[in-house]
Amino acid sequence: MRALYPGSFDPLTLGHLDLIERGVRLFDGLVVAVLENPAKRPCFSLEQRLDQIREATAHLAGIEVASFDGLTVEMARRCGAGVILRGLRALSDFEYELQIAHTNHSLAPDLETLFMATATHHSFLSSSVVREVARFGGDVRHMVPAGVAQDLGRLFNRPTLPG
Repeated sequence: MRALYPGSFDPLTLGHLDLIERGVRLFDGLVVAVLENPAKRPCFSLEQRLDQIREATAHLAGIEVASFDGLTVEMARRCGAGVILRGLRALSDFEYELQIAHTNHSLAPDLETLFMATATHHSFLSSSVVREVARFGGDVRHMVPAGVAQDLGRLFNRPTLPG
């Protein structure tokens, strides 16, 4: 069975990568799908985010990286996924994710949503926290893949990281 792991990934964190690495072991194929949401102003372009994910997952087999706009359930159908994979960092994520899962199920009853708890050592990570730390010159190398850390340094005009 194929799974879809959707998100904005702005930027990709080690928490995201943890779920990708674990998800690829559970499913016959995993599609990491970057949402192009016109309502949001991402730090990185869609192409940059796709490239960041491809680079960070180059060591994994069975991964497809794609982009989409619109409904997640429609993307799941297009890529042949029977499961939508979602990560949970803390209890606070659950209420929102459950609402989305119920909405997706109402639109596509044949699709299942699987929640996976993020590894404890990544449970504090979110893309917004990473952006904030990087914006103020903090070291994000323990939060994101190496290529993403470099991209954040360039984005916020902080090419050298503390260390």
